[in-house]
Amino acid sequence: MRAAIVNGPGAPPVCAEFPEPEPGPDREPLTLVGAGLHHVVRGLASGRHYNSDHAYPLVPGVDAVARTADGRLVYTGFAHAPWGTMAERMVTPFELEVPPGADPLAVAAGMNPGMSGWMVLTARRKETGRLGTVLVLGATGMSGTLAVQAALALGAERVVAAGRDPEALERLRAAGAVPVSLAHDGPDALAAALAATVEQDPPALVLDFLWGTVAEAAFAALGRSGMDEGAPEVAYVQIGSLAGAQAAVPAALLRSRRIRVTGSGIGSVSKAEMLAEVPAIMAYFADGTFHAPYTAYPLDRVGDAWAHRGRTRAVVVPD
Repeated sequence: MRAAIVNGPGAPPVCAEFPEPEPGPDREPLTLVGAGLHHVVRGLASGRHYNSDHAYPLVPGVDAVARTADGRLVYTGFAHAPWGTMAERMVTPFELEVPPGADPLAVAAGMNPGMSGWMVLTARRKETGRLGTVLVLGATGMSGTLAVQAALALGAERVVAAGRDPEALERLRAAGAVPVSLAHDGPDALAAALAATVEQDPPALVLDFLWGTVAEAAFAALGRSGMDEGAPEVAYVQIGSLAGAQAAVPAALLRSRRIRVTGSGIGSVSKAEMLAEVPAIMAYFADGTFHAPYTAYPLDRVGDAWAHRGRTRAVVVPD
């Protein structure tokens, strides 16, 4: 079969022949409809992701929308290595039907980035019964934008969307979020921009898709309001690291306010927990609450898909 193949760490994929996946008990091959090229896909293929097994050659792709032999559209993933989802056919351990009205390529583009924020938000709501004020750092990327949409849909009282893209921030403002620009030079300017909003209404939950210097600026902003009587406990959840893999957490912040810093990702959330949430997320794609703009690339242009940058998510489709 034809598939995208990565032959070594750092190598771009090429479209070539690859052995058919091995069918499992009660698992017949599915036919590709669309597979999203997510940050985690690039990280696993390059060997940089903490969950990479560094075995090559491999077919990239962690999830997809595919078609069953009887014609049903299903969301699927977790193919057994070295097979991934960017291939004409795949064998996977689960199939969840895509609801009527959902654009299958939007589901392929948005399920993985949408899941990252959704898991944190739903866990917090189960824990406390409400979301309160939610701050999303990196709100103008795909994952962050879907996290803002999810927080609003799940009943957050106030959603602060912090990011660099001014056009995306305006769209989030129109959707009901409070925009904060992160297009500032230097940590002091970033901290000041965040502090103005944080001091007005301290967040109960922070979703950080950036980490690095942005996280350090957020810590500085949160520290300014921590001593206030009645300041809420902050659940600070690290999800992505687009602004850097390291961030210093000030000792004074940990002592001056009630704050809990944790992470969310593969390993900290079980596959069973993630799959249980997929139908609810797909329902929001079907009714138009969630939006995931995409650019489709056929398998024989997977190299172009790998080089894709911009506001849309690359989705690999059959030739």
